Amino acid sequence: MRILITEPLSAAGLSILEDAGAVVEQRKLSQEALIENVCNYDALIVRSGTQVTREVIEAGTDGGGGLRVIGRAGTGVDNIDLKAATERGVIVVNAPTANCIAAAEHTVALMTALARNIPQADAAMRRGEWDRHRFIGVALVDKTLGIIGLGRVGSEVARRARGLGMRVVAYDPYFPPERAAAMGVPLLSLREVLEQGDFITLHAPLTANTHHLINRRTIGWMRNGAFLINAARGDLVDEPALSKALEAGKLAGAALDVFSTEPPKDSPLVGHPRVITTPHLGASTVEAQEGVSIEIAQAVLAALQGDLVASAVNAPMVSPETLASLAPYVDLAERLARLAIQLGPAGPSEVRVTYSGDAAGPGDTRLLKAAVIKGLLEPISEQRINVVNAELIAQQRGLQIIEEKRPALETWPDSITIRLTDGQRREVQGAISRGRPRVVRISDFWIDLELNGCILLCQNQDRPGMIGQVGMLLGREQVNISFMQVGRDHPRGQAVMAIGLDEVPPAGLLAEIEAIPDISQALLVRM
Repeated sequence: MRILITEPLSAAGLSILEDAGAVVEQRKLSQEALIENVCNYDALIVRSGTQVTREVIEAGTDGGGGLRVIGRAGTGVDNIDLKAATERGVIVVNAPTANCIAAAEHTVALMTALARNIPQADAAMRRGEWDRHRFIGVALVDKTLGIIGLGRVGSEVARRARGLGMRVVAYDPYFPPERAAAMGVPLLSLREVLEQGDFITLHAPLTANTHHLINRRTIGWMRNGAFLINAARGDLVDEPALSKALEAGKLAGAALDVFSTEPPKDSPLVGHPRVITTPHLGASTVEAQEGVSIEIAQAVLAALQGDLVASAVNAPMVSPETLASLAPYVDLAERLARLAIQLGPAGPSEVRVTYSGDAAGPGDTRLLKAAVIKGLLEPISEQRINVVNAELIAQQRGLQIIEEKRPALETWPDSITIRLTDGQRREVQGAISRGRPRVVRISDFWIDLELNGCILLCQNQDRPGMIGQVGMLLGREQVNISFMQVGRDHPRGQAVMAIGLDEVPPAGLLAEIEAIPDISQALLVRM
């Protein structure tokens, strides 16, 4: 693995990466140089200072380029073109947990500094002044803190604010109400939070919907004399509108750790007597930097190795706990689909996937569906297909996936069944058995077959000598057999014979096998 790092990463993370492959550090790389060189790397790790544009991603993937993973050492990914990455099958991972405590602590520090005028008083002391009356502050106890965005950082801020005796309200349309209730934080509308908050702190991600969330109109909803804190993303705030609100006395002050342009250029907010500014220090603790470094290193390596990563931001999102229980079924779904598509000569007109029992996981099947699409399309496509772009490619090909869930079945209660229709029916059913993905049924034949390696499938009449005749032909060509399984409808009836092979048989051998009397079909599938 070759990994390019364009911004500082602590030694702990670098050590993990260096143990796994070749690591190249090129800090302050120009956009032109990044575009020219990114194709030589499997992974790119950045912080907020590197713009990973569509041009960078296309350069990394065009003409056999090796770029497969982009890692953001931190939380926000607004400097990465996620749409382009998804289209090209490049997995984008971040490090969302390691720095949330540091960011929450910095937010509380900014709030306290605002309330008690600490930076201004310190500056006056350094000038030799002693003016206690000019810097009278306000108490935090019994004040209302309005939190916009109750994710990891926002939740940690809420816990700390409640410990300071503050009333906490929040706006987050995606946060589970039951979790907010358990935290003792009422969920309100954006307007209600802004109207009630003595202090407003921003912890929302930057999206098209949250860009300039704090603007002239929404500032008008805020209490006269309220304080604003932004340690999330600069573009959440319309900075000229904030400046005007401070000048007009609508707001008593603001604390900003982030800016629309970093470093800010000629901003009236920097140096304003009622604004506290810090240079994007939210995650800047020794502990957080080391944690982020380790977290992103582990996520990038896991993604490069083909593992499912909970912090993949352009793949179906599931919690780490759900991912741990769902991962075996994701592998099973992909392997079953890969088997099903190889059982016939044509692409399917319809795909029906049935989840039974625990195979449906907690109810969200997006990850399983993406795995099915990957298994179906990868054997017949030259495109790089993974859980990131599978849905998009399926839509482009007009592939319709019908999903259904059933209660646990009596036979193989926790299983996945895939049926392809293309004039004839192809159906496979699989389950996790002995910790491994296995196919338990091919069409109407029950079987117990590990989905791995090169497998010869023969449909034949069940009669003595069939296994021997096939085995002799394979032995003649020095093709070694690793296992053999037979499924049949009844003795001397129809059967399917599955033979694991250590080597790919030579061209023409399948035709010889198919020519054996009572063998109607011989297929070679690669898993």
